[in-house]
Order: sequence, then structure tokens, then C-alpha cells
Amino acid sequence: MSKGTFYITTPIYYPSSNLHIGHTYTTVAADAMARFKRLTGYDVMFLTGTDEHGQKLQRIAKENGMEPKEYIDKIVEGVKKLWETMEISYDFFIRTTDDYHKRRVQEIFKKLYEKGDIYKGTYEGWYCTPCEAFWTETQIVDGKCPDCGRAVELTKEEAYFFKLSKYQDQLLKLFEENPDFLEPESRRNEMLNNFIRPGLEDLCISRSSFDWGIPVPIDEKHVIYVWLDALSNYITALGYPEEKEGAYQKYWPADVHLVGKEIVRFHTIIWPAMLMALGEPLPKKVFGHGWILLEGGKMSKSKGNVVDPVILVERYGVDALKYFLLREYSFGQDGVFTNEVLFNRLNSDLANDLGNLVSRTITMIEKYNGGIIPAAKGETETDADLKKLATSVSGIVEKKMDRLDFSNALEEIWKLVRRTNKYIDETMPWMLAKEEANKERLDTVLYNLADSIRIISILIQPFMHSTTKKIWVQLGLDEGQGTTWEDTFVFGKLPSGLKVKRQAPLFPRIDVAEELKALEDMGAKKTDKKQQPQDKAESKEVAKTQEKPEITIDDFAKLDLKVGTVLECKKHPKADKLLILQVKIGEETRQIVSGIAEYYSPEALIGQKVVVVANLKAIKLRGEESKGMILAAEKDGTLTLVTANIDDGATVS
Repeated sequence: MSKGTFYITTPIYYPSSNLHIGHTYTTVAADAMARFKRLTGYDVMFLTGTDEHGQKLQRIAKENGMEPKEYIDKIVEGVKKLWETMEISYDFFIRTTDDYHKRRVQEIFKKLYEKGDIYKGTYEGWYCTPCEAFWTETQIVDGKCPDCGRAVELTKEEAYFFKLSKYQDQLLKLFEENPDFLEPESRRNEMLNNFIRPGLEDLCISRSSFDWGIPVPIDEKHVIYVWLDALSNYITALGYPEEKEGAYQKYWPADVHLVGKEIVRFHTIIWPAMLMALGEPLPKKVFGHGWILLEGGKMSKSKGNVVDPVILVERYGVDALKYFLLREYSFGQDGVFTNEVLFNRLNSDLANDLGNLVSRTITMIEKYNGGIIPAAKGETETDADLKKLATSVSGIVEKKMDRLDFSNALEEIWKLVRRTNKYIDETMPWMLAKEEANKERLDTVLYNLADSIRIISILIQPFMHSTTKKIWVQLGLDEGQGTTWEDTFVFGKLPSGLKVKRQAPLFPRIDVAEELKALEDMGAKKTDKKQQPQDKAESKEVAKTQEKPEITIDDFAKLDLKVGTVLECKKHPKADKLLILQVKIGEETRQIVSGIAEYYSPEALIGQKVVVVANLKAIKLRGEESKGMILAAEKDGTLTLVTANIDDGATVS
């Protein structure tokens, strides 16, 4: 019997050939939630897709000598193949170039126009093509987009505007009276304090300087701005506004939109205002998750820092990658990915804990009972303790999952995994097997182990469904034999008499040193050896430390080393390896360009106290002035900043 409906969405992705582990993160989380809700009795709609209009795509297609749709079709094939590789269980894949979507977006535009919430005017301001975002003079930073740090273009053209300012009070009321609408709380505070309370401006929703988009139905010189187009997908996929009685009536409003933190503004200000104008219900929740940052540089293939999810799946399995992404990182916060962190988590949780538990149990049933799962006979206090924990986990997991707390939901499951391993050590089946008089006790222990594994296999199903099936094969268990979610609340649902079937280890232990070397070799092979540094100064900035000649104390005295505090940091717009830092040294604030982008994200440097060569001659690195150099230490190909716990302006001597 269905408990009701559950509608979950991911953002529709910009069709890129470089989908990486960050994109995968959102979709893996949505997939786990969709699978969990299906398992617990809900009728689920899981929507994903691709956002295929805009000036950026038109430019890229032209650069490749192709029409936009022709170019995008090939990319979308890759996106779908990735979701197939990741075993993503989406129910509907929408493309904004689909005819039904274009038709429905035009109807939405007309409804808003007829209501008086769209008017014609002239737009003059700053536009970031990569982000498809408009910015005011006060929002841009040094002529750059505040989101991506790339150059913006001054644009002036005739345009249609949506009366976003009209809905400011309603949005303020939404945020103040419904704090659960946007989570985590830090995102909610950001939207309130940075956008809504300072005042909303009307939103430009059409462009006339290019034509790759959905034509404005009342004026075909214009195309509909990508965000009105893209955001509408959540309801056009359900038939709105043409078919309000079918899927739309059944699933809308969405239970949760999962989005990266960089697009929270669009989903919690523009999207709700559009729905308010249409007179339609708002989504119940928007969750803006953090980013997965890559230590050593996002694409540092020469360091073996493989970020392609397909490669990780091929080497370690899709379930292992899914488990890692959802267990390692708190979903609302940023996290740092390294290969070492991945291997340690897989070895500890999957190979040592879960894999070892299943292997030991199946082996003991084969050895001590001819491969047949025995019936339990009696109960001790130790047995009761295990059973109590085993039947309590699912209720806690439900609460964690409803909060999108994937990491702690898995931690609750792993408490049972670890407790079951401890039960083996407490009961010592190998000792019981030595005496025939202990046969009934041995049977009880073996059964309790097998039934605990049954419960664990169901609990992990939303996260690792293939592993669940592999465990059932080893237990000799068919689906339906105590395998529903409701069966996790009851101990003893595993039929006795089943014959176990030992298989290969679920998760072979990873030799960390060997695997790191393999990935490093893989990255080195893919590095373009012909590529040279684009700038001599940049080359010097990122050059590895080499042996230096001896110096005298007089030579050292020429250096003016000062402690400084990093106030601001952003990526260099013209060089992937460089960061631009604003460093406060005493009363002075200097701009320093440093080749550490492979090793640090801009966010990680804010507030760091660094050591600066303050009397280094100023130079320009890729067009940006640099007055000084930040000291760093190099070991095994990794740079680490030299820091100091002392007031900025202090002299190092």
C-alpha cells in the first residue's frame, strides 16, 4: 500500500562533456533518496535532465562548426550514459529542447504577461555568459562575475522583465514563516541578508542579441532567458500548464529540489516568485548542498588525482563510490576529496566492516553447519542486545533520511555492522564448534549473524542496491523472503534451512600505496606532454623547488619576510594554476598572485596567516600585478603554505 507520492529533482545540467564527481554528487544523493522512498512505500517521481539553451552553448557549437542542437545531442548522450553507469534510477529525463517543454514555457510566459507581471523595457548592465547571469554594477567584483570570477560583458538591449520586486514581501514572509523551506540554515541566511532584505530588482527574462532559445510568444525577436526557461522544467515535465489534472496534480508541489549552493538564489528567489505569480504551490523544500573540492587541483591528472566518476566506478565499483560520496561528506557542507580519503573509507567501512562480516558469517555457516542456515534455539542477554539494536536502526534511518542527512543515516547502519562483528568476537563460534554440547548455542549464534546481515542488506539498499543483491545471493535468499523495509523492524524473518553460497569478497581490500601509484601513472599518461606554460612568469611561479647555491648571512638579510593575513582570494581569470590574493601586511593590503590553485581552493585560504617575501620586485602574471610572493614548502609534488600564528605585519627573521 502506497504511503503517498514523493517528487524529488536535481538541477537540469548544462550539457558538458566534462561532468565530474561534483555533478555526480547531487544525482547520487537524489538517487539514494528516491530509492529510499520507493523502498519505504512511496510512489516516487525522480526528475533530472539537461538545460540546453543560452548564448554560451550557441558560441561553443559555433566554435565547433556545428548547429547548437547537433552539438548538444552528442553531449546529452554522454550525460545519459554516465547516469546509466552510475545506475541512477531517474523516472523522467527532460531536455529543454524538447518540443513539449518549449510549448509549455511559452504558455507560462503568456500567463505571466497577461497577468501584468512581465513588461517590456531596456536592459543595460553586466552579463556573465558562462553563468548565464545578469549582475548590477554593485554586484560585480573588479569587472568580474561574483560567482565564477570571469569577465562580464556590458550589455544594452531591448528586453522583457519579470516583476520580481513585486514579490519581495511575499518572499520575505516565506523565509521568515517557513524556515524549513531552504536548508541548511546558512543558505537561508545568505538569501535573506544578501538578496531579499536589501531589496529585489525586476528580472530581465529575455534576450535579443542571440537566437538560441525558446522564442518569446508575443515577440519572436526575443528568446526567453535561460533561467525562466530552465526553472520551469520542474512543472513542464509534469504537463503544466496544459495537463494540470494528470502528473502535475499527482506530484506537484515537489517534496525537495536538490541543488548545489551556487544556484540556490535562482531556486529560492526567482523560482518561488514565478510560482507565486502563476498562483501555483511552492516546492516544500530546497536543499542547497556543498561542493566537493579537490585537494591538489581540480584536474591535476599528473598527480593521479582522478576525478572522473567513470574511472572510479571501473576501478572500485559503483556501490563503493556511492557509499563514499554519501558517507564521507555532510551533505550541506563542503568537503575535500583525495584518493587517500577514498581508499581509507572503502577499506575501513566496506572491506573490513561489511565485507568481512559477510565473508566470516558465510564461511562459518559452511564450516560448522554444512552451508545450511540453522534455526535459532534460545536467547541470551548478548543475543537480546544485538536484536534490540538491529530492529531499532530502521526507525532512526528514516528520521535521518527525511532530513537529507545521508552521512549519519549510514553511520547508524554501520553501528549495526560493527555491533554484529563484535557479536562474533563475544560469542566465539569457533570455540562453540569444538564441543557437540554447544551445538544449539552455535546454531543460535549463526542464525543471529545471518539475520542481522539480512536486516543490514535491506538498510543499505537505497545506497548500494547491487551489494544488497549480492548479499542475498550469499544468504541463499530470494526477494520477498523477509526483504521489505517493514521486515527490518522484526528479528527472525530469515527462513532457516536456506543454503548459503560463498562468493568472491564484496569489497576486496585496496593496497593504498599500489593504487595511488596506479592512478598517478594513469594521470601521467593522460597529461599532454606538449603543453607548455603560457607565460614565463607563470612558469617561474609554479616551478618546483630546485637545488640552490649556498648564501651568506648578508644574502639572507636582503629578504624582507613578513606575516600577512589573506583577506580575499579568487581564481585568476586567465590562468587555471594561479590565484589572486589580497593580503593584509600590517597597515598595508597587497595583491599577490600565486601558483597554488592546484593545491588550495580560494575559500580555504581566507583568514590564513601566510609568510610573504615583501621586498620582491613587483611583476605582472598573466595581466595581474603581483607585489610579493607567498612562501610554500614542497614535498612529493605537493605544496603546503608556510603559515605563522602571529599578528600580521610581524617580521620573520
